[in-house]
Amino acid sequence: MTFLLSLLETRILGVLIEKQITVPDTYPLSLNSLVSGCNQKSSRDPVMAINDTEADEALVHLKELKLVESSHLGGRIARYSQRFAAVFQVPSQSVAILTVLMLRGPQTAGELRLASERLHKFSDISAVEAFLEELASRSAGALVVKLPRQAGARESRWAHLLSGEPVINEAAPQAKEVADSGLQARVDQLEAELMELKEKMARICAELGVE
Repeated sequence: MTFLLSLLETRILGVLIEKQITVPDTYPLSLNSLVSGCNQKSSRDPVMAINDTEADEALVHLKELKLVESSHLGGRIARYSQRFAAVFQVPSQSVAILTVLMLRGPQTAGELRLASERLHKFSDISAVEAFLEELASRSAGALVVKLPRQAGARESRWAHLLSGEPVINEAAPQAKEVADSGLQARVDQLEAELMELKEKMARICAELGVE
């Protein structure tokens, strides 16, 4: 693919993919749920604070590129779904890796394995590395790139190329620690459950005609 996406557009795609897998009962997502997912403070780098108008503008472009579809599913509220795998022709394992990179920024193979656990369980780091190498050498165009190893770091990080060549922040810490996977998984689960409850309440209010 020759088009480039903005940071917000990749965030939206990442959220749609993530929520489709982790909270399927609330998928496709309403605009409110999508904005909440983009502004989520955990498992996001950078943390964003977008509004409905900004999300709407990004969605228009994503729909033009056939990466996102909208529907109403019998209700008044528009809901959004993604077509990432169909457009880029990549397997689910690669989609999981790219989703983490879109949501969390550059990661090492080890970090990717931990962070993508809810999207796809990789058997080991070598499996992650194999899919990364495949994404980096695609004949249709590379989707990831291996960044130069930072001083003091034991592993190189990888970044997606959906928004062009990544800008390396030299002022960033030299070594990025892997967050405690158990605690992070619990935080993600609680946030997913809260979003699911909010979505169900919104649907009930819509059916009852209550604002």
